Order: sequence, then structure tokens, then C-alpha cells
Amino acid sequence: MNSPITGKEMVLKSREEIINFRKEDFKIIHHFYLDESTGHEFTDEQLEAINIQQVYNQYRDKHRLAFPDEIKAMREKYGLSALKMAEILGFGINIYRNYESGEVPSESNSRLIQMAQDPVKFKNLIELSNVYTGDDLKKILSRIDAIIETEKQGHFKLEMTDYLLGEKLPDVFSGYKKPNLDKLTEMVVYFTEKIQPYKTKMNKLLFYADFLCFRNTCFSMSGTRYRAIDMGPVPNNFNSIFEFMANNDDIDILQTEFENEKVGEQFKPNPNRKFNSALFAEDELKTLQTVADKFKKTSTKEIIDISHKEKAWKENFENGKRVISYNYGFELGIMK
Repeated sequence: MNSPITGKEMVLKSREEIINFRKEDFKIIHHFYLDESTGHEFTDEQLEAINIQQVYNQYRDKHRLAFPDEIKAMREKYGLSALKMAEILGFGINIYRNYESGEVPSESNSRLIQMAQDPVKFKNLIELSNVYTGDDLKKILSRIDAIIETEKQGHFKLEMTDYLLGEKLPDVFSGYKKPNLDKLTEMVVYFTEKIQPYKTKMNKLLFYADFLCFRNTCFSMSGTRYRAIDMGPVPNNFNSIFEFMANNDDIDILQTEFENEKVGEQFKPNPNRKFNSALFAEDELKTLQTVADKFKKTSTKEIIDISHKEKAWKENFENGKRVISYNYGFELGIMK
């Protein structure tokens, strides 16, 4: 960004700041451009969004409020328009649309939204709202009954997601996203198609994709938690995650024995399984491409060495192989 005063290119900087929101203080990493010749600081629309989103995320996490993607996913699950959902919940249409767009709901409105995520409870809300009557009411209730039955049948998958990816509530260790096994699987399929990496490299590709996405948007891509171990950052429970994906025929994992008698596990595409881009937003697809391009020709040893230079790895490995906060995404070295 060029300075509006001097016309010269400015330097991107950041520092810790305390921001007050709804009578509470929150510490954020404030991003700004510095005009070094005048000392003036400026932000653009993207930096403003990143700065305020950090506050919103912490507030939602602290008070266990619904996140925008959860609100939108709930409506899409029921196949309703924003207008109908607003009417059922008793919100104004503009209020509801603002919630989907990122505005932080009040605690009472958030609790109602979270209750509506349960199709059994949502069915009661529909009956109480009088939004639907007659045949229309029968149709929507029949649709909700079908969703209830489908979720019962899919209970194993929900349990598997919990087992593999951990807690469901978004927080700073999930990048303020609910863990999404389907999305993580597609990320693995993507990097397998593009690079065919060994397991250790795959772990780093996933880490950089999720943390770069967080740096750009204040949200991770998959909601995966990462831990700092000897070989660099890895998804928590990564061995079980990859085994599940291979058993599900999402990818193939081939073992290769090297001259030093060590065995490497290489990811190979399943010819009957293609990457599903429909699960990703445009900026997420760009992030995947950026990471693939950056590390396509990087060896496993080289990407380990690169990840060991990251503050995200150094501070958490030295302090007990801890789970890594996504706030370290703002300090990624290699992706600057």
C-alpha cells in the first residue's frame, strides 16, 4: 500500500493492542501500514477486517456464541431462505443476514440460533412460529423429520469426527472453526493430487494451509488442531486421521523402504477419487494453491527445517509439545 501523504510504499507492521468491545477488553495483534518518512499509520479495508475479527472471535469464544459459518450452515441444512429463517427465529431479516455476514449476535439471540441447530428443537420452533400453515407446514415438518433420521444414521460419522479432530466448539486452537473432517479430507486429497508428498511433508502442508488461511481471514480452513512435535507442526492425532482417510479410499498410502532401512509413507491419488472444490471458498482455494506452489519442489527434510524456524513450532515444542494457537498464524515466516 502506498502512503496517501508521500506516495511511497509503506511497511506492513503489527503490535499488540487492547480493544474494548461490549464493555470488555480483548488483546489483539493490530495490523497497520507505517509511513516511515512521516510516522503516520494507515489501514485498509482488509486490515480493518482482520483487526476487528480478532475481537469478535475472542468475544464469541468467551461467551460460547454462534460463529457465522455455523449460522449459515444451519440454514442451508434446513434448505430455508434467510427471510424464512429470520421469521421462524423472530429476528428482523436484516438482523439475521448481518449475523451470517459476521456481526456478533446478542447472547439471547445466539442461544436461540444454537438451539435451532438441533432439528428436534427446530421442529418445535417452526410449530410455534406460525410461519408455515396447512400443507406448507406438513411439507417443512416432513423435511425436518427426514433430517432427524439422516442425522441418526450419520451418528457414527459425527463420533468419528469427534474422535479424530477433538472438541467441536470453535476456539483459538481450532482457528475459530468447528472441526470439519470432510474439509480436512479434501485438503489431503488436494495436496496428494498436486504433490504426492510423504506423510511428514503432508503434515506441514496442512499446517501452512490452515495457518495461512487464518492469517488472511482470522479463520482456519478445517478447524484442525495442530501440535508441535520433533518433526515440526502436525495435526493432532494425524496417524489415525490418515489411516481413516486411506481406509475410506480417499487416498492411497504406499510404503517405501529406503537404503537406511527406514520406511516412508507416500500419499498417492486414488484414481476414483477427485478433489471436491465445492467445499471451499475462493480465498481458501487460492490459499491451497499458494501453499502447493510454495512447497511443490521442497523436500521433506527442507520443509521440516523451514517449519522449525517458525515461532509457532519453537515456542510450543520447547514448552512441552503443546497444541499451537492459531494466533501464531500472524507470525508465519516462510509465507510472508
